[in-house]
Amino acid sequence: MTPKPRQYHITTFGCQMNKADSERMAGILEDIGFNWSEDPNNADLILYNTCTIRDNAEQKVYSYLGRQAKRKHQQPDLTLVVAGCVAQQEGEQLLRRVPELDLVMGPQHANRLQDLLQQVFDGNQVVATEPIHIVEDITKPRRDSTVTAWVNIIYGCNERCSYCVVPNVRGTEQSRTPEAIQAEMKELGRQGYKEITLLGQNIDAYGRDLPGSTPEGRHQHTLTDLLYYVHDVPGVERIRFATSHPRYFTERLIKACKELPNVCEHFHIPFQSGDNEILKAMKRGYTHEKYRRIIDKIREYMPDAAISADAIVGFPGETEAQFENTLKLVDDIGFDQLNTAAYSPRPGTPAALWDNQLSEEVKSDRLQRLNHLVAQKAAERSQRYRDRIEEVLVEEQNPKNPAQVMGRTNGNRLTFFPGKIEELKGEIVKVKITEVRAFSLTGEAIK
Repeated sequence: MTPKPRQYHITTFGCQMNKADSERMAGILEDIGFNWSEDPNNADLILYNTCTIRDNAEQKVYSYLGRQAKRKHQQPDLTLVVAGCVAQQEGEQLLRRVPELDLVMGPQHANRLQDLLQQVFDGNQVVATEPIHIVEDITKPRRDSTVTAWVNIIYGCNERCSYCVVPNVRGTEQSRTPEAIQAEMKELGRQGYKEITLLGQNIDAYGRDLPGSTPEGRHQHTLTDLLYYVHDVPGVERIRFATSHPRYFTERLIKACKELPNVCEHFHIPFQSGDNEILKAMKRGYTHEKYRRIIDKIREYMPDAAISADAIVGFPGETEAQFENTLKLVDDIGFDQLNTAAYSPRPGTPAALWDNQLSEEVKSDRLQRLNHLVAQKAAERSQRYRDRIEEVLVEEQNPKNPAQVMGRTNGNRLTFFPGKIEELKGEIVKVKITEVRAFSLTGEAIK
């Protein structure tokens, strides 16, 4: 009798970097003979890839873990793994809270999953949170999509925003070489991926840590140089990048996005607050005026570019007037999309210790007011698509309406139109937009 293949289940919390890490770890598990299980309760190995940015993500991990830890008492051969940022931050303490855990591993160790599991299968409880030099990606991720893929270009972050745990948990910046990135993109192009998103916690810092400068003193490895180097990888028709930091955003990068036909006219540049005092307390290193100049410059080159951002409300000490400066910025700029959050204090960050924390009521009131304005402005921005012809890269069937397929425009707007997924998946289709909503569009394919 052949043994039934072992099954694994991964639950991912948090950012795109975590999604990319999960896909890589899934690839490793499949290489060593595991099969994906949709239901965690049927899996022999459960991996939680965690995030510390928001408090509720961390609480969720503990509640999920509690359920599986109980199961382990009935099924001693169940393997429980916590990876990602909570693992990095809590380390050994996680084992004290949940002694049933087999492996606790920080995000830098994603590529070492196979070796770490070997130690577990040899009977050890393992904590891997020490900083390591990045291991080049040799494993091929099991991607959640067959159309779009992520490629990490820089790990870690050297910024020290006063609210953020990322530098503590993801380590210092380490850029991958342009050659390694291009090789991974070429392989993805060969496998039929049409769109690649280049990822970094602070992507504009790309290349600062790589050796070599030009005689004029300019570093020859910047995000802009990388785009010129990889923009025409065969098979890849669209390139995006995220997340940008206003402090390092350059006009040269905007020009590259305009000049290179495959680079999408879509910018994700968090501003976090529209008030200079708060930005200073956050240690963001720019003013709202500088941020506005960046957006003006983008729109001067590409009036139609899609702009998305992140914002935090209820930062310690934020007054009503300071919050209104954030509303004003959102009203003036008109974002296509904005990820919003109420501030939540993270352990090990300076802002968590300040005594001018705001009440949950004030935070949630501000969040609602901001979200209301965001939806209003996004709906206004959407109007420009009405009756326009947009190129949509088809990714999936519409889960709510099987007669429709869905995909994204160059500007990252989710778009639905009638069609058969078997025929259209991975195709770029010209679609005439007939309906516009705040965050999505509907249209008809043009024959």
